[in-house]
This record gives sequence, C-alpha cells and structure tokens, in this order.
Amino acid sequence: MLIEKYQLQNRLIEVEVHNSLLRFLRSHSEPHWPHHLTMARLVARALRLGRSALIQTGLPAGVYRQRYRVSYLMPILMWPEPVILVASTPLLEHLRKVEIPRLQEWLQTEGPIETHFQNTDFRGLMLLSPESWLAENLAVDSQLHSNIPTIIDGVDDLESWTRQQLTACLHPGDWNELMLAVPSETDAILQVRVLLTRAFFQHPAKPDECYLLETAEENMLLGLFEKINSSIESLSLLTAAWVNFWQQWETNGQLRWAQINRSAGSFSLYCAPIQVAEVLSKIWDDQSVVLIGGAVDVEPKAPIFRQMLGLPELTSVKFSPDRQSELIQLYIPDGLPLPNTPEFQGILIQEIRTLLCMSASVPGLTVLIVGDVPLKARLAAILASEFGSRVQVEKTDVGENGILVTGWEFWRQHQGELRAPHLLAIATLPLPSLENPLVTARVAYYKEQRKDWFRLYLLPTALNELQRAIAPVRERQGVVAIFDTRVIHRSYGQQVLAALSPFARIDYLDTTWLTQA
Repeated sequence: MLIEKYQLQNRLIEVEVHNSLLRFLRSHSEPHWPHHLTMARLVARALRLGRSALIQTGLPAGVYRQRYRVSYLMPILMWPEPVILVASTPLLEHLRKVEIPRLQEWLQTEGPIETHFQNTDFRGLMLLSPESWLAENLAVDSQLHSNIPTIIDGVDDLESWTRQQLTACLHPGDWNELMLAVPSETDAILQVRVLLTRAFFQHPAKPDECYLLETAEENMLLGLFEKINSSIESLSLLTAAWVNFWQQWETNGQLRWAQINRSAGSFSLYCAPIQVAEVLSKIWDDQSVVLIGGAVDVEPKAPIFRQMLGLPELTSVKFSPDRQSELIQLYIPDGLPLPNTPEFQGILIQEIRTLLCMSASVPGLTVLIVGDVPLKARLAAILASEFGSRVQVEKTDVGENGILVTGWEFWRQHQGELRAPHLLAIATLPLPSLENPLVTARVAYYKEQRKDWFRLYLLPTALNELQRAIAPVRERQGVVAIFDTRVIHRSYGQQVLAALSPFARIDYLDTTWLTQA
C-alpha cells in the first residue's frame, strides 16, 4: 500500500504542487508574479523525470525582494526524496529562517533540513552554499550521490563562483611559510621575492592594481619551483597554499596575475582558469540540476550561457517581465558625445545635474551607476557640493530621498538591501574594460580560439549586468536613464534595447514622467 501511495505521489507531483501552491497563493498576500504556477510545475517535472532545466525568471537577484522562490520551494518540500538547494549564504539563511518554516507549516510537513554535508544517506533538504557544493563536487573523493537532484538559485553568478573556487593564491605570509618548509632554499626564496617585488612595483599605478604576470616574472617563479622541487622529497612537505598554487599553475589555460598593495609594499599572486566550462561539464554529466537565474542570456535556449558553463541541451524557459506591472520608462538622450571622447565627462555631469534638479520634488531613492572609478569620485564630489548629505558613495544607509553614487559591483551586491529606486541613471554600458588585464587575457583566449570575443564574452556580460541592475526599478515602474549613445548608434544597440524590454522610450526631459515614476 505504501509503495502504491509513493508511486501515485511521484506520478502526480506536478498536479499536487500546482494545487497546493494555488491554495497557498490565494490564502497569502504574496507579491504578484504571473509565472508562479508554471515555474512550480517545471521544477516538479524536473524532479520527477530527473532531467535538467534552466529557468530565467527575469527578476532581480536581491535576497529579500524575490517573488519566485515560493515556486521552487513548494515542489522541493513536497518531493519525497532528498534534494540539494544551492544558493548564496545570506539567501540560505533567509530561506531557512523565514520562507521554509512558513511553507512547512502550511504543508504540515517536518522534513529534515541540513545546512552542511555530513553523510551520504541524508533525507529531506540539504542547503549548501556555492563554495561547499563546488568543493564537494570537484573533490576527487566526493561523497555526494549523483542521483540527488540539485536546485541552484542565482546561476547568474555561477561562473564567477566557480572561478573563485578554482583560484589559487599566494599571500605575503605564504613566503615566510615556504622558507620554514624549505630552509635550505631560504636565500633563493628571498631573492625571487625581492626581484618580483621590484618588477611589480615598476608598473604604473592604477585603480585596480592588478597586473598580468609577464614572461620574465613567470620564469622567476618557474625557476624557484624547479629549485624547490629538487630540494625536497615530496610536495606534501610544502604548505597547502603553495601546493595548490603550483598544481593550478601547471594546468593549461590559466590566468596568472599579481595584486599589488603599494602602501604595504607587498603583493599577492593568483592563478585561475580562463574558462570553467570543462570543469563544470563533469558535474552536469553526473547529476540532474535545475538552474535558476534572472536573465543569463538574451535567447530563451541560452546558447551562449550554456557554452560558457559547459551545459548540454536541456529544458530552457525564459519568463518575460510583465508589461502591465514591470514596464520601465527609458530615457536615452541623443546627441551626446561617445564615452571615449574628452567632452563626454563634462556633458555627462551636466545631464545628471539637470536630471536631479528636475526630480528634486519626487520622493524616493536615486541611483547613479558610474563604472569609471575616477569619474565616480569626481561626480560624487560635484553633486555633494550642491545636494549635500543626500549624496552617498557606495553605502547602504542612504536616506529616503538619497542619491547613491555607485559602481556596478557594489550595486549588484547590495541592491537587495536598498529600496527600489524611482530613478536609475547609468553613465556607460557595463562592457568589460580592455584596460583590465584579466579581461584582456580572456579576450586573447577567444581570439586564439578564433571565436567572436565581443559577441560571446563582452556583450553577454554587459547585458547580464544591465538587466540585473535595472530589475529593481521595474518594481515601481521607475525611470532608467542611459547616457551611453552607443545604444543608439552601434549595431549591437538593438540587443541592448531588447534586453531592457519592456520599456516606454523617452528622448526628452519632462517633469511629468519623473513624477509619475
């Protein structure tokens, strides 16, 4: 009888999830989202069939404002077998303390919830951070069963999570540890460290202080590695940091760079893979996954995203923003100089001042995203002299009518902690800068592979960043202003506009549309 009940539940899981979620939504004041039931059925079907799926929700990556999470938590908690849920640590804490308990109370279930990997025969739901999940899956002696379905929320960041997990680094203190491990080579270690310090500090200073290793610098390290290898019986005598760094170094397709701390007179060394597709493809071969992101690819089948992560053919669904409730007003002034011209900065500052003055009587948060670090500081100083303490630079404690001046990274990481802005102004498109040596190295890799580095790397990265940045503005159908006229005058501008859809285009300044927002 129990077997028949289990088979019935397994066969009808989509129906049961649909009905339960529908009742839950009707009895709770959940934020409106037209795709709740569709997404819940997709996740339930993926669990039942053991097939992988990719779902683009089109919603922001903020921890607390998400509307879709009940759609995958319902099938997870109703599924009778173990499930792994992977998400960022702050999100897991929120789910564990808030979302999961209220759904369990509604379902009247008390399935076990585990927060870290302990054994191979766990039951119920296991919550893992990306770091823990990747570490377990990439380990040679992994204990995770390949038949456990896995839900990954926030796959917009999966590539960076993976590269960060695979990055080996040597900090200043690791050189002292190396001298203690190999005392016979102390003089050689000190000499290489001094030579590298001298070579790195000859590079001109720049904001990120990040520099790819040159051939001469790589040869210094290679010579040191060879000398140490001949002096010891086994690499196990070295610290884990040096072993990991050397093993990563010997792997093909690596980025190798130094990060300089000029005030301390020190440097750190890093080594990371250019591409993560080969590593991740082994995971996809072993288990079924449901990957959930905001807007990872312009295309519904996500061909560029799948290539980047080594994903095979899988069920792919992309939900579009609701035109009635998530339409933004888009202001792109024509006639502005291009960002790479000397006139751009001055005119940009004038445009932003005008925009802020016109919206001074409109309550709500204003966010100005400026990717250029010196320009960001200059703009903030000019605005602070006129608008006073309303202007804050990369802080989350902004006043109710505050003006937040921020770079792309800060806004991406903290937008979930702030109120949805009524006005979001973007200085330039977030195309990765070729002045960044790590970007240059990745572009060189695409060129070596005879691949379209702009279409496969720079543009998708920019579109993903752009869609994530404006998503909170959709909550209040606010205004997005873009001062980069490449959107209008470059052939790829149509792809940018498609990524921003739905929107109502405005090409003039008018207090009425600012007030309406």
